[in-house]
Amino acid sequence: MSDLTASVLETKNGFHVDGYEKISYDFTFLDGVFDIKNRQLAECYQKWGRVLAVTDMNVFNMYGEQIERYFEHYNLNLKVHKTKIGEKAKTIPTFLSIVDSMTEFGIYRKEPVLVVGGGLVTDVAGFACAAYRRNTNFIRVPTTVIGLIDASVSIKVAVNYGNYKNRLGAYHAPMHTFLDFTFLRTLPVAQIRNGFAELIKISSCSHLPTFDLLDRYCEQIIDTAFGRLDGASDEVRAAADKINREGIHEMLKLETPNLHEIGLDRVIAYGHTWSPMHELVPETPLRHGHAISIDMAYSATLANNRGLLSDDEHHRLLNLFSRAGLSMDHPQFDEEILDKGTAAILKTRDGKLRAAVPNPLGSCTFLNDVSAEELTAALRRHKELMKDYPRNGEGLEAFVDASDTGYTENNQKEVDALEAAAAKAGSLNGSMNGNGVVHGGKIVNGHFGGMNGHANGVNGHVNGIAEKLAKGSVEGLTNGVNGFTNGAKA
Repeated sequence: MSDLTASVLETKNGFHVDGYEKISYDFTFLDGVFDIKNRQLAECYQKWGRVLAVTDMNVFNMYGEQIERYFEHYNLNLKVHKTKIGEKAKTIPTFLSIVDSMTEFGIYRKEPVLVVGGGLVTDVAGFACAAYRRNTNFIRVPTTVIGLIDASVSIKVAVNYGNYKNRLGAYHAPMHTFLDFTFLRTLPVAQIRNGFAELIKISSCSHLPTFDLLDRYCEQIIDTAFGRLDGASDEVRAAADKINREGIHEMLKLETPNLHEIGLDRVIAYGHTWSPMHELVPETPLRHGHAISIDMAYSATLANNRGLLSDDEHHRLLNLFSRAGLSMDHPQFDEEILDKGTAAILKTRDGKLRAAVPNPLGSCTFLNDVSAEELTAALRRHKELMKDYPRNGEGLEAFVDASDTGYTENNQKEVDALEAAAAKAGSLNGSMNGNGVVHGGKIVNGHFGGMNGHANGVNGHVNGIAEKLAKGSVEGLTNGVNGFTNGAKA
């Protein structure tokens, strides 16, 4: 929620305006947000008597009945926009499908849309709310580790455009975010591991006590879904809760003075200098957590080369990535990708590298004076170091699979609907390379993407489907229009 105050001064040749916007929003830790005994979420909608919810198919299949019972209990009429979202389907057509549902629902400007899902769902739906009448409220209920730990902290909302991550977006704060870690009970272990990387990120650069806890309880936290699975010990549950609360608190303290990213030296950008290339370059995309882990591990080697990170700290950090099953390298990370990633991030960061690195562990330094030769030398050494780690530094279940995507078996109706929407909206700036590439309103050679989908009871594996889709063997993208489906991320 925002309040704006401003002053207008007359100048010799016109006027000068100073405007200050107050941004205020809340976080509530609440296990069982859709448990009937917990009325906190329902109270946010009593004024309106109804709810428009945006979620993905996997989450709805897992929790839809519970969500419906919850709002029925509180006499709130519920309409659900169900979509399927993946990283390469985080697109304008998906955004338009949500906008269509908001129009059909007749959403009022101050009426909050309920967004339930992981970081990709909250990104796209949040952007739809930011754009709809220029400012429509929303409430977030994240359902994945990345959604709970990382995406929930930021007010950034966006879609990808072409081959560029988050190229179109806005800064739009939710009214409220409910943090319910019981959703992790149904998340595949691969997705728990995926989100674990975000906690390594913030703790290794800003909060050593949290890093110490991660280092001590690494395997237990991943295996027990942050202490939420049956049989988890009280000790692990308490450690996980402490890690989550302190990790989120630390990120909020770092982010809230710079919500609109006016300052470009950002501690939480550790692992995000070269990682966008790792996510989008492979034909089968890397999961976000693995992409940033490769970036963090390489950056740590760069820092160690400079004497900013001691040998012991360097080894400790790399060993934690390895124990967690997170990637520290992959075959396509070569000098060409390093050069391309560097060139791309210089544009994003106003001509400076601003590479965040731990110095020492638990603190952060930003590197700008790094030559191409130094970057290349660090990469070569990093590749040599990886030979001493399991799988040569490659992670476990590092690439997106069916738990990330969730394709429909027969998507022709959605393809037809998407083509119609694209034609109605125009050419969408001529082309949208990536997923179901749009050329003048036509869809060709659909690709997939995605992150953090709930497994819907199958633990996230459908052999061969992700690879076939990544190679374009299935025509067309299931990209949601008017509430239909689209890619996948819980």
